[in-house]
Amino acid sequence: MADPKGFIKYGRKEGGYRPVAERVDDYGEVEQTLNVADRTLQASRCMDCGIPFCHWACPVGSKIPEWQDAVYKGEWKLASEILHSTNSFPEFTGRICPNPCEKSCVLAIHEEAVTIRENECSVVERAFEEGYIEPRIPAHRTGKKVAVVGSGPAGLSVADLLNQAGHSVTVFEKDDAVGGLLRYGIPDFKLNKKVIDRRVAIFEKEGIQFKTNVSVGETVKGEELAKEYDAVVLTIGAMQPRDLPVEGRDLDGVHFAMDFLKQQNKVNRGEVFTNGDRLLATGKNVLVIGGGDTGSDCVGTSNRQKANSVTQIEILPKPPQKRAAGNPWPYWPTTLKTSTSHAEGCERKWSLNTKRFIGENGKLKQVELVEVEWTKGDNGQWQMSEKPETAYKMDTELVLLSMGFVSPVHEGLVKEFGLELDARGNIKVDAQYQTSKANVFAAGDASNGASLVVTAIAKGREAAKSVHEFLTKE
Repeated sequence: MADPKGFIKYGRKEGGYRPVAERVDDYGEVEQTLNVADRTLQASRCMDCGIPFCHWACPVGSKIPEWQDAVYKGEWKLASEILHSTNSFPEFTGRICPNPCEKSCVLAIHEEAVTIRENECSVVERAFEEGYIEPRIPAHRTGKKVAVVGSGPAGLSVADLLNQAGHSVTVFEKDDAVGGLLRYGIPDFKLNKKVIDRRVAIFEKEGIQFKTNVSVGETVKGEELAKEYDAVVLTIGAMQPRDLPVEGRDLDGVHFAMDFLKQQNKVNRGEVFTNGDRLLATGKNVLVIGGGDTGSDCVGTSNRQKANSVTQIEILPKPPQKRAAGNPWPYWPTTLKTSTSHAEGCERKWSLNTKRFIGENGKLKQVELVEVEWTKGDNGQWQMSEKPETAYKMDTELVLLSMGFVSPVHEGLVKEFGLELDARGNIKVDAQYQTSKANVFAAGDASNGASLVVTAIAKGREAAKSVHEFLTKE
């Protein structure tokens, strides 16, 4: 282990964030970094627990005590190699992962967890600076061809492992640039897109082919890929958003969160939208419906667009500040989360349901909300009911629906292949990630349901191993 008394001698220290007054005027990453000396001391706090709960909680199974020890000893190359042994791109998770590892760190019992996520990011950035991360050209090719549909974290993980196994991999992406929701779902102030470009450039040198602006199922038929390639892997995400079918839903001013976020990321890349197509919060009273990370991203983007006011509501009750009795360590804490975007300015409300949208001449003007309460029924299930005489109207010119995603989009490729779906509408796969169609596999949110980036990476890696076995079986 690093320092047997490190966790006693040194307290938790984070890099912190750029000042609010500075960061709300740009889309640069908000997080700051520690210097090498402080980072080394933070690594020394890892106790190398006999049972590493951090490793247990990490979807990719990161060998956290091992690489923390390497950081403490100044062996940055070794630390990078250990990180990459379970994760194709720790520079992504080191920036945007909600770090379930830290929530189950033994020191988290006293709310002083090791700074795992920040240390991870520092390792991979140091490795890039020192030239430790270089293209790894496969020594031989198997002659097998694989098509990966979708270039998000799951698709990139699949492509990386199968390419390293010697198969020829082509990744198809419907948008104009690689990255999926990493590119067009996560704001630049959380993930600078040059970080994606840097990794993709390495993948290209390693032999992976990327074809953008290709919508498989439309511009290219899935059946064509199934015939041309030995295996097809669908990593198309769970992009069907949960809608809110109430009166006034069709008013101008009510939009899905992802349309709003994607457009801003495209604008940051230099794309120009006409006034009629541009979704702007500037000068408007913005209401974000949904209390998750995507909703938080809408808050931060609205602040940068200089909204008049930003309010975020959630239908569920306000979470507690500390773990409840039924939510013990080392499980994920269902507690109140305040993001950097919330700190920039946002009124947050809980236990509110949306009754209707109210407009004038086709444009949104108000929303009617009502307070709700949650009670547990005789069957043990939570039930929602409206509180009498609590309905009220709120002025708003822009509503962003951020209530999660229900399934992959079925129109197009999924229907063309006639794939079997599970009860939630996800692509049904077996233990080997194979779908109901021969030589077609699925991974990530498309089969697992909407989840974390780190989970998509893990599922992609697992699927790649199954596809490799499929391609090499006698």
